[in-house]
Amino acid sequence: MARKNYRTCVRMGNWNEDIFLEETTLSVIEDGLIHYGDKVLIMNPDYKDPSGGQVIFGRLALAVTPEEMKAHMSNEIEVPCEVTAMPNVKPIGRNTFIILSLDENALGKTVRYGQNFGLATTAGFDHKMFYLGSSLKTPINSTKKSALQEVHLTDEFTFFTCWQAAYFDPRLRIEYEDFPVPANAKIVIKHCHTNQALAANRKYSLRTYFGKECEVACHTHIDCHKSEKPLNHWVLCTGDPNDHSSIILDRYEPSEKKMVPEQPVVSTDAPTIDLTGQSPFPQPYAGNEQNCNF
Repeated sequence: MARKNYRTCVRMGNWNEDIFLEETTLSVIEDGLIHYGDKVLIMNPDYKDPSGGQVIFGRLALAVTPEEMKAHMSNEIEVPCEVTAMPNVKPIGRNTFIILSLDENALGKTVRYGQNFGLATTAGFDHKMFYLGSSLKTPINSTKKSALQEVHLTDEFTFFTCWQAAYFDPRLRIEYEDFPVPANAKIVIKHCHTNQALAANRKYSLRTYFGKECEVACHTHIDCHKSEKPLNHWVLCTGDPNDHSSIILDRYEPSEKKMVPEQPVVSTDAPTIDLTGQSPFPQPYAGNEQNCNF
């Protein structure tokens, strides 16, 4: 009977791939908020671009993407290392990130809109940590397909690896400043140094060591209402306490039909933010979005 006769700690066979794809446990939270030190999956929710040209569909997760030859030949991740958005949102080594604080005493405290934080990953390797960063675009330093500001992993935690969360609705962004960042809800992640927003460029696919994945850039895509487009929307997903191999959103994924009641419902309950990332406040710009794409 054939059986696997090596483990990821033994440098034989495709051990690097095993480490990248090894299942990871995300943080399980009770208060519905993101904290410094939490392990999360950074997901770009599924959407359909009315302007067309989209080649990658479904939910995407930010992931570590080493070069194929380097992944085979080296026992380490060489920096700067590329990041992509992968179609599998199952928490594994290469798509699990840790929320870091610039203050060592902030561990366990809630992350707030407008506060600086870092996004780090071990990519499955326990002895080293890598930090998500970006820098200004240059003729020789840009994304492969879209030629926008690139996003990469580095081994140094600096101002170039600092990010902020912004409320996804720009009309309410000022009101939400300094409020706690909710888990499993849509936000915009902005790079502190360049003020550009993290984006999953679904019009551009890349062939990687793990298959076809989506290009990730640092660029704010604005519609005609000066609101970030869905490719700039992200969700910090936490773990399902009943199933460590999945995210909490898998338990709360109502269809669009179920979200719209057949009859008007009168309620006196205070508005809350639900786990699907929908705002309790009126949605902005409820017009024909097809006229807003440039």
